[in-house]
Formats: sequence, C-alpha cells, structure tokens
Amino acid sequence: MLKLHQISMWLIDLLLPYGGFGLMLLAVCDSSFLSLPEVNDILLMTFSVNNPDGMLKYAALTTLGSLIGCSLLYSVGRKGGEAFLTRRFSDERILRVQNWYRRHGILAIVVPSLLPPPMPFKIFVLSAGAFGISWPRFLVAIVIGRGIRYFSQGILAVMYGPLAIQFVRENYGKAGLVLGILIVAGAIVFVYARRRMRSIEA
Repeated sequence: MLKLHQISMWLIDLLLPYGGFGLMLLAVCDSSFLSLPEVNDILLMTFSVNNPDGMLKYAALTTLGSLIGCSLLYSVGRKGGEAFLTRRFSDERILRVQNWYRRHGILAIVVPSLLPPPMPFKIFVLSAGAFGISWPRFLVAIVIGRGIRYFSQGILAVMYGPLAIQFVRENYGKAGLVLGILIVAGAIVFVYARRRMRSIEA
C-alpha cells in the first residue's frame, strides 16, 4: 500500500501541470498494456478536490482515456486474441466466458469495468474482441462502466474532499463490488419489467 501511495504522489507531481489530459494519458496506459490499480481513481479524486470546478472535465477525460486504452486491447483481441486466450486459459474457462457474453450482453463488460483488482478486466476486453462483440456495443459498455466509476468518484471528491479519497483507498474493492451488484440488479429489474409489459400487451 505504501508503494502504491508513493507512485500516486509521484504521478500527481508529474501530471498536475497537464490537468485532465495527464489523467487521460494515464488512463490510456492503465487500460491497455500497463496495470496501475487504483492510481487513476486516486489521481482523479485528488485533482477534483484541488479544483472542484474541473471535476466534470477530469472525469470525462479519464473515461475517454480508458475508452482509448480498452479499444487498443479490443483491437488486439480482434486480430488474434483467441489464440492468446487459448494459450493462457483452459478451453472450459474460455467457453464459460463466451457463454457469459452470450447470456449477459454488454453487462459482461460493464460489470467487470466497475470491479477492482484482482478482477482481470483486461481479459474481458480481449475476449470481447476475440469473441466478436460488436464495436458499438463494446464502446457503449466501456463508456457506461467507466463513466459510472469515474464520475461517481469525482462527485464524492467534490462533496467530501480528502475524506472521500481516504474512503476509496480503504474501501476500493467494496465500492466497486457494490456498484457492480447495483447495476446487475437494475438490469434484472429492467429486463423483468420489459417482459411483464410485453406479456400484458400481448
């Protein structure tokens, strides 16, 4: 935890002059070929505490950076991700992930995008490309998942200041898990309500 805090402080000093564009660059790296768990979240909240008026810009650019990074991984998955997955995982596990995509659609991307490590989010992104998830659906899923995550953190930072950063540091996993559960529950309610309306109309 101390090492992560030291990395966060170093990145704050490095990226502070670049504001939201520094956050966007960091998000591109974190969502593609590097892994910097929590650092993006803490930096976004720190910037938002220091400049509340810029929170919307910070959250939007961080979401955009994550979208760009995920798109790079998606492209890799499109061009050869299935072979990569086959080398790393058993056929049974790959089939299970594929069935998860077929059953849950974009939720198979939205929910992992909210959850913290050790949830292997990059595997879901690569799988989306390898399994042929459509580009528009993939983009929508990333924007929903990452948008909810980063804008909610920005709002918490503006409302509660440094206390919000401390809360996220101490409850990073729980917060992501709760958001994921709420989205799944909301999706289930929505699907159930839509089916009920169709049965009534029929």
